[in-house]
Amino acid sequence: MTPGRPVPPPLGKPLVVSDETADPAPSAPSAAQGSPTLAAAYGATSAVSGLVPLTVARRVPKEDDVEIEIDFCGLCHSDVHATRGEWGVQSYPLIPGHEIVGRVRSVGSAVDDFAPGDLVGVGCLVDSCRECGSCLEGLEQYCERGNVGTYGVRDARNGGSVTQGGYSTSVVVDRRFVLRVPEALDPAAAAPLLCAGITTYSPLRYFDVEEGDVVGVIGLGGLGHMAVKIAKAMGAHVVVFTTSEAKFEAAIELGADDVILSKDPEAMEGANRSIDVIIDTVAAPHDLNPYFRTLRVNGALFQLGLPPADMPPVSPGALIRRRLSYAGSLIGGIAETQEMLDFCAEHGIVSDVEVVTARQLNEAYDRMVAGDVKYRFVLDTKTLQPASEKADV
Repeated sequence: MTPGRPVPPPLGKPLVVSDETADPAPSAPSAAQGSPTLAAAYGATSAVSGLVPLTVARRVPKEDDVEIEIDFCGLCHSDVHATRGEWGVQSYPLIPGHEIVGRVRSVGSAVDDFAPGDLVGVGCLVDSCRECGSCLEGLEQYCERGNVGTYGVRDARNGGSVTQGGYSTSVVVDRRFVLRVPEALDPAAAAPLLCAGITTYSPLRYFDVEEGDVVGVIGLGGLGHMAVKIAKAMGAHVVVFTTSEAKFEAAIELGADDVILSKDPEAMEGANRSIDVIIDTVAAPHDLNPYFRTLRVNGALFQLGLPPADMPPVSPGALIRRRLSYAGSLIGGIAETQEMLDFCAEHGIVSDVEVVTARQLNEAYDRMVAGDVKYRFVLDTKTLQPASEKADV
Protein backbone atom coordinates (compact mmCIF):
# COMPACT_ATOMS: atom_id res chain seq x y z
CA MET A 1 0.00 0.00 0.00
CA THR A 2 1.59 3.23 -1.18
CA PRO A 3 -0.34 6.43 -0.40
CA GLY A 4 -0.50 9.04 -3.12
CA ARG A 5 -0.10 6.96 -6.30
CA PRO A 6 0.07 9.38 -9.27
CA VAL A 7 -2.93 9.34 -11.57
CA PRO A 8 -2.50 8.37 -15.24
CA PRO A 9 -1.61 11.26 -17.53
CA PRO A 10 -4.62 13.04 -19.01
CA LEU A 11 -6.05 11.55 -22.20
CA GLY A 12 -7.31 14.79 -23.72
CA LYS A 13 -5.06 17.30 -25.42
CA PRO A 14 -5.01 20.53 -23.39
CA LEU A 15 -6.13 23.69 -25.08
CA VAL A 16 -3.36 26.04 -26.17
CA VAL A 17 -4.16 29.47 -24.74
CA SER A 18 -1.96 32.49 -25.41
CA ASP A 19 -1.52 35.38 -22.98
CA GLU A 20 -3.69 37.55 -25.19
CA THR A 21 -6.59 35.11 -25.37
CA ALA A 22 -6.43 33.65 -21.89
CA ASP A 23 -9.76 33.98 -20.09
CA PRO A 24 -11.20 32.54 -16.88
CA ALA A 25 -14.07 31.03 -18.90
CA PRO A 26 -13.72 28.55 -21.79
CA SER A 27 -13.62 30.17 -25.21
CA ALA A 28 -16.68 30.06 -27.43
CA PRO A 29 -16.81 27.16 -29.89
CA SER A 30 -16.62 27.61 -33.61
CA ALA A 31 -20.00 27.50 -35.30
CA ALA A 32 -21.29 24.06 -36.26
CA GLN A 33 -23.21 23.45 -39.44
CA GLY A 34 -26.62 21.78 -39.56
CA SER A 35 -29.63 21.45 -37.30
CA PRO A 36 -29.89 20.02 -33.76
CA THR A 37 -31.10 16.44 -33.41
CA LEU A 38 -34.31 15.86 -31.46
CA ALA A 39 -33.95 12.99 -28.99
CA ALA A 40 -36.52 11.27 -26.80
CA ALA A 41 -35.90 11.65 -23.08
CA TYR A 42 -37.36 11.47 -19.58
CA GLY A 43 -36.82 14.24 -17.07
CA ALA A 44 -38.34 16.54 -14.47
CA THR A 45 -40.17 19.78 -15.24
CA SER A 46 -40.22 20.82 -11.58
CA ALA A 47 -39.12 19.53 -8.19
CA VAL A 48 -42.48 17.79 -7.73
CA SER A 49 -43.30 16.70 -11.29
CA GLY A 50 -41.67 13.31 -11.16
CA LEU A 51 -40.07 12.06 -14.35
CA VAL A 52 -42.09 12.67 -17.52
CA PRO A 53 -41.54 12.19 -21.26
CA LEU A 54 -39.59 15.04 -22.87
CA THR A 55 -37.85 15.82 -26.14
CA VAL A 56 -34.35 17.31 -26.00
CA ALA A 57 -32.51 19.13 -28.77
CA ARG A 58 -28.97 17.79 -29.00
CA ARG A 59 -26.43 20.21 -30.43
CA VAL A 60 -24.98 19.87 -33.90
CA PRO A 61 -21.67 17.99 -33.49
CA LYS A 62 -18.57 20.16 -33.81
CA GLU A 63 -15.23 18.94 -35.16
CA ASP A 64 -14.16 17.50 -31.78
CA ASP A 65 -17.53 15.99 -30.89
CA VAL A 66 -18.80 12.43 -30.73
CA GLU A 67 -22.50 11.75 -31.27
CA ILE A 68 -23.64 8.75 -29.25
CA GLU A 69 -26.75 6.62 -29.60
CA ILE A 70 -27.48 5.71 -25.98
CA ASP A 71 -28.43 2.13 -25.14
CA PHE A 72 -28.39 2.20 -21.34
CA CYS A 73 -28.10 4.77 -18.57
CA GLY A 74 -27.62 3.97 -14.92
CA LEU A 75 -29.78 5.53 -12.21
CA CYS A 76 -27.72 7.17 -9.46
CA HIS A 77 -29.16 8.35 -6.14
CA SER A 78 -27.77 11.79 -6.97
CA ASP A 79 -30.25 11.85 -9.88
CA VAL A 80 -33.06 11.66 -7.33
CA HIS A 81 -31.64 14.51 -5.26
CA ALA A 82 -31.11 16.69 -8.32
CA THR A 83 -34.46 16.22 -10.02
CA ARG A 84 -36.35 16.68 -6.75
CA GLY A 85 -34.50 19.89 -5.97
CA GLU A 86 -32.93 18.47 -2.82
CA TRP A 87 -29.51 19.88 -3.69
CA GLY A 88 -30.60 23.46 -4.19
CA VAL A 89 -32.27 25.36 -7.01
CA GLN A 90 -32.27 23.57 -10.36
CA SER A 91 -32.89 24.70 -13.91
CA TYR A 92 -35.92 22.87 -15.28
CA PRO A 93 -36.66 20.98 -17.45
CA LEU A 94 -33.85 18.72 -16.22
CA ILE A 95 -32.87 15.40 -17.78
CA PRO A 96 -30.69 13.39 -15.39
CA GLY A 97 -28.28 10.53 -16.04
CA HIS A 98 -24.47 10.35 -15.90
CA GLU A 99 -23.83 6.63 -16.40
CA ILE A 100 -24.20 6.45 -20.17
CA VAL A 101 -23.29 3.52 -22.43
CA GLY A 102 -24.02 3.36 -26.14
CA ARG A 103 -22.64 3.21 -29.66
CA VAL A 104 -20.98 6.00 -31.64
CA ARG A 105 -23.35 7.30 -34.30
CA SER A 106 -21.02 9.87 -35.88
CA VAL A 107 -17.80 11.78 -35.15
CA GLY A 108 -16.49 15.23 -35.97
CA SER A 109 -13.76 15.86 -38.55
CA ALA A 110 -11.02 16.17 -35.88
CA VAL A 111 -11.91 12.92 -34.08
CA ASP A 112 -9.53 10.07 -34.86
CA ASP A 113 -9.81 7.99 -31.68
CA PHE A 114 -13.46 6.93 -32.09
CA ALA A 115 -15.44 5.63 -35.04
CA PRO A 116 -19.11 4.87 -35.73
CA GLY A 117 -20.14 1.62 -34.05
CA ASP A 118 -17.66 1.84 -31.16
CA LEU A 119 -19.01 0.96 -27.73
CA VAL A 120 -18.44 4.02 -25.56
CA GLY A 121 -19.44 5.61 -22.29
CA VAL A 122 -19.91 9.02 -20.71
CA GLY A 123 -19.65 9.47 -16.98
CA CYS A 124 -20.20 12.41 -14.64
CA LEU A 125 -18.16 14.95 -16.65
CA VAL A 126 -18.54 16.36 -20.15
CA ASP A 127 -15.99 19.19 -19.92
CA SER A 128 -13.60 21.16 -17.74
CA CYS A 129 -11.34 24.16 -18.30
CA ARG A 130 -8.61 21.76 -19.55
CA GLU A 131 -5.80 24.16 -18.59
CA CYS A 132 -5.66 24.50 -14.78
CA GLY A 133 -3.23 22.46 -12.72
CA SER A 134 -5.80 19.81 -11.86
CA CYS A 135 -6.91 19.32 -15.47
CA LEU A 136 -3.32 19.08 -16.72
CA GLU A 137 -2.67 16.40 -14.09
CA GLY A 138 -5.62 14.31 -15.26
CA LEU A 139 -7.81 15.38 -12.34
CA GLU A 140 -10.64 16.99 -14.29
CA GLN A 141 -13.06 16.23 -11.45
CA TYR A 142 -11.18 18.79 -9.35
CA CYS A 143 -11.03 21.45 -12.08
CA GLU A 144 -10.11 24.72 -10.39
CA ARG A 145 -12.52 26.68 -12.56
CA GLY A 146 -15.35 24.21 -12.10
CA ASN A 147 -15.96 21.12 -14.20
CA VAL A 148 -19.04 20.72 -16.39
CA GLY A 149 -21.31 17.94 -15.16
CA THR A 150 -23.23 15.72 -17.56
CA TYR A 151 -26.49 17.36 -16.57
CA GLY A 152 -27.76 20.47 -14.82
CA VAL A 153 -24.65 22.65 -15.41
CA ARG A 154 -24.17 25.63 -17.71
CA ASP A 155 -21.76 24.75 -20.50
CA ALA A 156 -19.75 27.90 -21.32
CA ARG A 157 -18.03 26.22 -24.27
CA ASN A 158 -21.40 25.61 -25.92
CA GLY A 159 -23.23 28.88 -25.59
CA GLY A 160 -24.04 28.60 -21.89
CA SER A 161 -26.77 26.02 -22.42
CA VAL A 162 -27.60 23.72 -19.49
CA THR A 163 -26.29 20.20 -19.97
CA GLN A 164 -28.88 17.43 -20.19
CA GLY A 165 -28.10 13.85 -19.24
CA GLY A 166 -28.46 10.29 -20.36
CA TYR A 167 -32.11 9.41 -19.78
CA SER A 168 -32.29 9.98 -23.51
CA THR A 169 -31.80 8.27 -26.85
CA SER A 170 -28.71 10.27 -27.83
CA VAL A 171 -26.11 12.74 -26.63
CA VAL A 172 -23.25 14.78 -28.12
CA VAL A 173 -20.01 15.00 -26.11
CA ASP A 174 -16.50 16.33 -26.73
CA ARG A 175 -14.21 13.40 -27.55
CA ARG A 176 -11.93 14.22 -24.59
CA PHE A 177 -14.72 13.15 -22.23
CA VAL A 178 -15.83 10.03 -24.07
CA LEU A 179 -14.61 6.67 -22.75
CA ARG A 180 -14.04 3.43 -24.59
CA VAL A 181 -16.11 0.62 -23.04
CA PRO A 182 -14.47 -2.79 -23.55
CA GLU A 183 -16.67 -5.10 -25.59
CA ALA A 184 -16.10 -7.82 -22.98
CA LEU A 185 -18.34 -5.93 -20.55
CA ASP A 186 -22.12 -6.27 -20.58
CA PRO A 187 -23.22 -2.75 -21.58
CA ALA A 188 -26.15 -2.51 -19.15
CA ALA A 189 -24.14 -3.77 -16.19
CA ALA A 190 -21.16 -1.60 -17.19
CA ALA A 191 -23.15 1.65 -17.04
CA PRO A 192 -22.87 2.12 -13.23
CA LEU A 193 -19.10 1.68 -13.47
CA LEU A 194 -19.01 5.22 -14.85
CA CYS A 195 -20.05 6.58 -11.43
CA ALA A 196 -20.14 3.92 -8.72
CA GLY A 197 -17.21 2.05 -10.24
CA ILE A 198 -14.81 4.97 -10.58
CA THR A 199 -15.91 6.48 -7.25
CA THR A 200 -14.72 3.37 -5.42
CA TYR A 201 -11.80 2.52 -7.72
CA SER A 202 -10.08 5.90 -7.42
CA PRO A 203 -9.36 5.90 -3.65
CA LEU A 204 -8.31 2.24 -3.76
CA ARG A 205 -5.81 3.02 -6.51
CA TYR A 206 -4.71 6.24 -4.80
CA PHE A 207 -3.57 4.05 -1.91
CA ASP A 208 -2.24 1.48 -4.38
CA VAL A 209 -4.11 -1.38 -2.72
CA GLU A 210 -2.48 -4.70 -3.54
CA GLU A 211 -2.33 -8.33 -2.49
CA GLY A 212 -1.97 -8.67 1.25
CA ASP A 213 -3.69 -5.39 2.12
CA VAL A 214 -6.89 -5.41 4.15
CA VAL A 215 -9.72 -3.21 2.90
CA GLY A 216 -12.82 -2.41 4.91
CA VAL A 217 -16.08 -1.40 3.25
CA ILE A 218 -18.79 0.37 5.24
CA GLY A 219 -22.20 -0.18 3.68
CA LEU A 220 -23.28 -2.62 0.98
CA GLY A 221 -25.32 -0.58 -1.48
CA GLY A 222 -24.53 0.66 -4.99
CA LEU A 223 -21.11 1.99 -4.02
CA GLY A 224 -20.33 -0.63 -1.41
CA HIS A 225 -20.87 -3.64 -3.62
CA MET A 226 -18.54 -2.15 -6.23
CA ALA A 227 -15.89 -1.46 -3.58
CA VAL A 228 -16.01 -5.11 -2.52
CA LYS A 229 -15.60 -6.40 -6.07
CA ILE A 230 -12.81 -4.02 -7.04
CA ALA A 231 -10.80 -4.39 -3.82
CA LYS A 232 -11.05 -8.17 -4.08
CA ALA A 233 -9.81 -8.06 -7.68
CA MET A 234 -6.84 -5.99 -6.50
CA GLY A 235 -5.89 -8.89 -4.24
CA ALA A 236 -7.05 -7.41 -0.95
CA HIS A 237 -8.61 -9.21 1.99
CA VAL A 238 -12.03 -7.53 2.15
CA VAL A 239 -14.01 -6.88 5.32
CA VAL A 240 -17.57 -5.52 5.11
CA PHE A 241 -19.04 -3.50 7.98
CA THR A 242 -22.83 -3.56 8.11
CA THR A 243 -25.57 -2.76 10.61
CA SER A 244 -27.74 -5.59 9.23
CA GLU A 245 -27.13 -9.30 9.78
CA ALA A 246 -29.36 -9.86 6.74
CA LYS A 247 -26.53 -8.60 4.53
CA PHE A 248 -23.93 -11.09 5.72
CA GLU A 249 -24.71 -13.67 3.03
CA ALA A 250 -24.84 -11.08 0.26
CA ALA A 251 -21.45 -9.67 1.29
CA ILE A 252 -19.84 -13.11 1.11
CA GLU A 253 -21.47 -13.79 -2.27
CA LEU A 254 -19.93 -10.56 -3.61
CA GLY A 255 -16.47 -11.71 -2.53
CA ALA A 256 -16.00 -10.36 1.00
CA ASP A 257 -13.75 -12.44 3.22
CA ASP A 258 -15.24 -11.29 6.51
CA VAL A 259 -18.35 -9.43 7.65
CA ILE A 260 -18.57 -7.45 10.88
CA LEU A 261 -21.79 -6.31 12.53
CA SER A 262 -20.82 -2.72 13.26
CA LYS A 263 -23.39 -2.29 16.04
CA ASP A 264 -21.78 -5.15 17.99
CA PRO A 265 -19.08 -3.57 20.25
CA GLU A 266 -17.37 -6.92 20.80
CA ALA A 267 -17.10 -7.60 17.06
CA MET A 268 -15.72 -4.11 16.48
CA GLU A 269 -13.19 -4.54 19.26
CA GLY A 270 -12.05 -7.78 17.63
CA ALA A 271 -11.19 -5.84 14.46
CA ASN A 272 -8.88 -3.40 16.30
CA ARG A 273 -5.75 -2.47 14.29
CA SER A 274 -6.55 -4.93 11.49
CA ILE A 275 -7.40 -2.81 8.43
CA ASP A 276 -5.30 -0.71 6.05
CA VAL A 277 -7.94 1.27 4.14
CA ILE A 278 -11.65 1.80 4.75
CA ILE A 279 -14.08 2.87 2.03
CA ASP A 280 -17.10 4.50 3.67
CA THR A 281 -20.10 4.49 1.34
CA VAL A 282 -22.85 5.36 3.83
CA ALA A 283 -24.81 8.51 2.99
CA ALA A 284 -26.35 9.00 6.43
CA PRO A 285 -24.77 10.56 9.54
CA HIS A 286 -22.83 7.98 11.57
CA ASP A 287 -20.02 7.87 14.12
CA LEU A 288 -16.63 7.24 12.51
CA ASN A 289 -14.58 6.88 15.68
CA PRO A 290 -15.25 3.12 16.11
CA TYR A 291 -13.99 2.56 12.56
CA PHE A 292 -10.80 4.55 13.15
CA ARG A 293 -9.96 2.08 15.92
CA THR A 294 -9.97 -0.75 13.36
CA LEU A 295 -7.25 0.92 11.27
CA ARG A 296 -3.58 0.07 11.47
CA VAL A 297 -0.84 2.70 11.75
CA ASN A 298 -0.83 4.86 8.58
CA GLY A 299 -4.30 3.65 7.67
CA ALA A 300 -6.89 5.76 5.91
CA LEU A 301 -10.66 6.15 5.85
CA PHE A 302 -12.13 7.54 2.62
CA GLN A 303 -15.54 9.19 2.88
CA LEU A 304 -17.54 8.57 -0.31
CA GLY A 305 -21.10 8.78 0.99
CA LEU A 306 -22.41 12.35 1.33
CA PRO A 307 -24.74 12.63 4.35
CA PRO A 308 -27.44 15.32 4.22
CA ALA A 309 -26.65 16.43 7.80
CA ASP A 310 -23.55 16.90 9.96
CA MET A 311 -21.64 13.82 11.06
CA PRO A 312 -20.78 13.19 14.74
CA PRO A 313 -17.43 14.82 15.66
CA VAL A 314 -14.20 13.00 14.83
CA SER A 315 -11.80 12.54 17.73
CA PRO A 316 -8.40 14.06 16.78
CA GLY A 317 -6.74 11.67 19.19
CA ALA A 318 -7.87 8.70 17.13
CA LEU A 319 -6.08 10.14 14.11
CA ILE A 320 -2.97 11.31 15.92
CA ARG A 321 -2.21 8.11 17.81
CA ARG A 322 -1.89 6.04 14.63
CA ARG A 323 -1.07 8.67 12.01
CA LEU A 324 -4.38 8.03 10.31
CA SER A 325 -5.81 9.88 7.33
CA TYR A 326 -9.45 10.88 6.99
CA ALA A 327 -10.06 11.85 3.39
CA GLY A 328 -12.69 12.37 0.74
CA SER A 329 -12.63 11.37 -2.90
CA LEU A 330 -14.71 12.50 -5.89
CA ILE A 331 -15.25 10.15 -8.86
CA GLY A 332 -12.06 10.18 -10.99
CA GLY A 333 -10.46 11.89 -13.95
CA ILE A 334 -11.05 10.73 -17.51
CA ALA A 335 -7.79 8.78 -17.83
CA GLU A 336 -8.32 7.05 -14.49
CA THR A 337 -11.90 6.20 -15.45
CA GLN A 338 -10.61 4.56 -18.62
CA GLU A 339 -8.07 2.67 -16.51
CA MET A 340 -10.93 1.50 -14.29
CA LEU A 341 -12.99 0.25 -17.24
CA ASP A 342 -10.02 -1.69 -18.59
CA PHE A 343 -9.34 -3.13 -15.12
CA CYS A 344 -12.96 -4.23 -14.78
CA ALA A 345 -12.87 -5.89 -18.21
CA GLU A 346 -9.68 -7.72 -17.28
CA HIS A 347 -11.22 -9.03 -14.06
CA GLY A 348 -14.79 -9.56 -15.26
CA ILE A 349 -16.26 -6.91 -12.96
CA VAL A 350 -19.62 -5.26 -13.58
CA SER A 351 -22.34 -3.88 -11.36
CA ASP A 352 -25.25 -6.02 -10.20
CA VAL A 353 -28.17 -4.33 -11.92
CA GLU A 354 -31.91 -4.40 -12.48
CA VAL A 355 -32.84 -3.04 -15.91
CA VAL A 356 -36.00 -0.89 -15.94
CA THR A 357 -38.19 0.65 -18.61
CA ALA A 358 -38.96 4.35 -18.95
CA ARG A 359 -42.39 3.85 -17.40
CA GLN A 360 -40.75 2.29 -14.33
CA LEU A 361 -38.45 5.24 -13.64
CA ASN A 362 -40.59 6.94 -10.98
CA GLU A 363 -41.12 3.63 -9.21
CA ALA A 364 -37.38 2.99 -9.38
CA TYR A 365 -36.71 6.39 -7.77
CA ASP A 366 -39.07 5.56 -4.90
CA ARG A 367 -37.43 2.18 -4.49
CA MET A 368 -33.97 3.78 -4.39
CA VAL A 369 -35.10 6.08 -1.60
CA ALA A 370 -36.49 3.06 0.26
CA GLY A 371 -33.28 1.08 -0.27
CA ASP A 372 -35.14 -1.51 -2.35
CA VAL A 373 -32.53 -2.17 -5.04
CA LYS A 374 -29.81 -4.79 -5.40
CA TYR A 375 -27.67 -2.92 -6.29
CA ARG A 376 -28.23 -0.48 -9.17
CA PHE A 377 -31.05 0.35 -11.58
CA VAL A 378 -30.30 0.86 -15.27
CA LEU A 379 -32.63 2.42 -17.83
CA ASP A 380 -33.10 0.67 -21.17
CA THR A 381 -33.41 3.69 -23.48
CA LYS A 382 -35.10 1.61 -26.18
CA THR A 383 -38.22 1.90 -24.02
CA LEU A 384 -38.37 5.70 -24.36
CA GLN A 385 -41.27 7.12 -26.34
CA PRO A 386 -40.52 8.58 -29.81
CA ALA A 387 -39.27 12.17 -29.82
CA SER A 388 -41.88 14.80 -30.61
CA GLU A 389 -41.52 17.34 -33.41
CA LYS A 390 -40.68 20.15 -30.99
CA ALA A 391 -38.03 20.23 -28.28
CA ASP A 392 -39.01 20.75 -24.63
CA VAL A 393 -35.44 21.64 -23.74
